[in-house]
Amino acid sequence: MTRIFLGRLALVLCLAAACGGRDRGPTGGIVVVSAGADAETLFPPLVVTNQGRAVTELIYDKLADIGPGLNTIGDAGFVPKLASTWEWSRDSLTITFHMNPNARWHDGRPVTARDVQYAFKVWTDSAVGAVQRSALASVDSIATPDALTARVHFRERAPEQFFAFVYTLIPLPAHRLAAIADTALHDAAEVRAPVGNGPFRFVSWMPRVRLELAANAAYYAGRPRLDGVVYVVAAQGATVAARLLAGEADFLEQLAPPDFAQLPADHSVRAQAYGGFDYLFVQFNLRDPAATERAHPIFGDVALRRALTLGVNRTAIVRSIFDTLARPAIGPFSRTQWTADTTLRGIPFDSALAARALDSLGWHDTNGDGVRERGGRPLAFSLLVPASSRARQAAAVLLQAQLKTIGVRVTIEQADFNAFLDRAHRAAFDALVGGVRTSPSPRGVRDVWSTPGPAAGTQNFGRWSNTTFDAHVDSALAATSAGAVRAHVRTAYQAAIDDAPAIWLYEPRLFAGVHRRLTVGALRPDAWWANVASWSIDPAQRLPRDRRASPTP
Repeated sequence: MTRIFLGRLALVLCLAAACGGRDRGPTGGIVVVSAGADAETLFPPLVVTNQGRAVTELIYDKLADIGPGLNTIGDAGFVPKLASTWEWSRDSLTITFHMNPNARWHDGRPVTARDVQYAFKVWTDSAVGAVQRSALASVDSIATPDALTARVHFRERAPEQFFAFVYTLIPLPAHRLAAIADTALHDAAEVRAPVGNGPFRFVSWMPRVRLELAANAAYYAGRPRLDGVVYVVAAQGATVAARLLAGEADFLEQLAPPDFAQLPADHSVRAQAYGGFDYLFVQFNLRDPAATERAHPIFGDVALRRALTLGVNRTAIVRSIFDTLARPAIGPFSRTQWTADTTLRGIPFDSALAARALDSLGWHDTNGDGVRERGGRPLAFSLLVPASSRARQAAAVLLQAQLKTIGVRVTIEQADFNAFLDRAHRAAFDALVGGVRTSPSPRGVRDVWSTPGPAAGTQNFGRWSNTTFDAHVDSALAATSAGAVRAHVRTAYQAAIDDAPAIWLYEPRLFAGVHRRLTVGALRPDAWWANVASWSIDPAQRLPRDRRASPTP
């Protein structure tokens, strides 16, 4: 295990990297971000989506953040945030974080070790239901010897214990929240209008329409260059891009393939590549939506799930929608993860073999209507798709057409993203076109695909369960060498591919849309918002604030 004590020189260098040189260049202006979905919550423990992270991680800081190299082993490259320095015990079972004495909550109160201790209590309380709480399972307790010292005790050593802790846990204002029962935190007024400690403070939120943040002038790492950030939300994908292309917004997280053809000839909007940890899939619900104690009448059968996968030409879907801007997905991971394995055995496209498999399973078109039946039940299901994603909608239409050729009827249901997410959480669907921005670490796979339970599978909306997968993911996260991690993860990934809880669709090559008046620097693949505090707007190209603050509905 790497043990590093960050001294003054390292601290200065890291803070310079974190600030992105905020002491240079123009200040002022408000960035308008065009978003296809709203934050589902502003309470960090309950955040699931990228949009939720993009907002809350500007309001709240972590103890330390992953560096540009995205290392997850030990603490090499991590950038100090609320913790100025830290040190390891000799047995690597304790990490002592020293809080930055200049860090303040947005109400002026100091950020203390008690806020770290309180956050750990909230994150690990099953009554709260934090989606990432499994990442903190190896933490035994947090002691606070004094107001600026948080001593984290671990039950066991692991290569990624530092990453898992600081990447997951966000300190919370104990002086504002501790008096509220954990069971009431979901709906507390303090949560809907959060008081954070990050570079931007909360101003207002009109759900599904507009969310505004303002620069934190007292930010301990230096005032952001921007005066503020405004997220404007559109339920339809075309509207999201239209705002940027019309000059009404400055930034769009991801350009869809049709957007490239519409980029203005005057180069006022550019496409900026930034890698990515995204992969998308058709997720099957393995439980009956009407009675979750029963297996799904169609998708509870692994042989049928494999037959459906055989009937989908993922390469054709990717080429039709993205051309060269995406690749067929392999399994429950992104190729950018260091544990990715492109040699795994997949389920190939073979419509003839798919038809024979369905025949052998007793599904036949007995009445000539083009849809197979068995025991009076048609081979038909609904496919839930978020209305804000044109790419997912297009993929659903192509998949619908392909499965029709083998006697499967697919009905596409569209829902705005918040309704889509609500139905996913309630397992109120047959199948859905889902997506994940996984973490640089292999531990991201546990929350999405492990057997649902208090410590894992919190985002496993399809309720898939596989003991081989679970065991090898757990072993990978406990392994002490990169080789052992790769071996266990390979077995887990292969189990997921073979058991087909989903059809692994595609991995997009991510390109943000950036207006020329905005300077953003490098975008971090796992979190494009990581350095927003260092972004700047050309003073000569700024728009009047009242116009910027009131985008078209």
